[in-house]
Amino acid sequence: MSATYVYDAVRTPFGRAGGALSGIRPDDLAAVVMRAAAERTGLDPARIDDVIFGDANQAGEDNRNVARFGALLAGFPSSVSGVTVNRLCGSAVEAVIQGSRAIEAGDAEIILAGGVESMSRAPFVVEKSPKPWPATGNPTMWNTSIGWRMVNPALREDWTISNGASAEKLAEIYDISREAQDEFALRSHRQAAEAWEAGVYDREIVQVEGAELARDEGIRPDTTLEKLGGLRALFAKDGSVTAGNASSINDGASAVLLGAEGALDIEPLARITGRGVFGNDPDVFGIAPVEAANRALARAGRTWAEVDFVELNEAFASQSLACLKLWPELDPANLNIHGGAIAIGHPLGASGGRIIGHAAHELARRGGGVAVAAICIGVGQGLAVVLER
Repeated sequence: MSATYVYDAVRTPFGRAGGALSGIRPDDLAAVVMRAAAERTGLDPARIDDVIFGDANQAGEDNRNVARFGALLAGFPSSVSGVTVNRLCGSAVEAVIQGSRAIEAGDAEIILAGGVESMSRAPFVVEKSPKPWPATGNPTMWNTSIGWRMVNPALREDWTISNGASAEKLAEIYDISREAQDEFALRSHRQAAEAWEAGVYDREIVQVEGAELARDEGIRPDTTLEKLGGLRALFAKDGSVTAGNASSINDGASAVLLGAEGALDIEPLARITGRGVFGNDPDVFGIAPVEAANRALARAGRTWAEVDFVELNEAFASQSLACLKLWPELDPANLNIHGGAIAIGHPLGASGGRIIGHAAHELARRGGGVAVAAICIGVGQGLAVVLER
């Protein structure tokens, strides 16, 4: 049984809804990072055993297996297969986990994993009547960018609240104030801006031709607590969750090149040593990464005392702060040290590749250590991966 190594990780800068990447199709975004992962490492694409890409939407230009179309658009030979996986916000983490299992089982030597999402280009869809010519009523149109649609009425009503309403619920349960959420958001923007200025992200970024971004489009280095405090709550009349302390609607792609030991003639960035998945009630979806990470660490034979830093996807400040309260062993200073999704952005299917890729690059920069990459998932799930160098 072979270990799984991360040989490289790349991503596009993340664009805002309707922003710099909104004119680029999701399959083209996927092709950009796929091609870059092969070219940067000198890998002959024909050696890739499979492409596994995450995508949460799959209702528009990303339909019909965007992983396969991305690989073809990247110029890979048609012998390179591709499969698209969907675990909503955790789709790219799921892709990495599935790829690592294939390598460890001996079914593959090299897997290109990752994810893509264009929330800007997600289409409207119209519900179709089961009758060819319905006599009455009008069809319902749904926006597929984010959130519930065509909900099964058999589901418990309290489970189908929006993710924002869930974030409000977590703020109440864990006594997380509006001020604490805004301070967390401000830190995310400042840390991300400082990291970009220092060149921390340079090694991870590949530009999209025709839509070059100097950096992630959502970062606001000039924001202040006063500005954040002036934003209205979005999900409850007297609530605390705002557009400023939540992740945004974004576009982007990420890729993580996985291989067995010695599969490539370059030094790997890190090794995957533990994986974890956990589910909890959908109305408190944001804390599922806690147990997922605990399980991943146990499987890696590590404890929280040995963890150097954590990359946790910041769906909402309240959700991230709730996780911190449930990880008492983790120093908050070691969480998202270079900013998180509140500043960087959260293109659903791509975010998992970003956090795993950044963790791997950071371990390489440090010359060693233990890191956890974890992500919450709508409808109450969490995924986590332990990386070591």
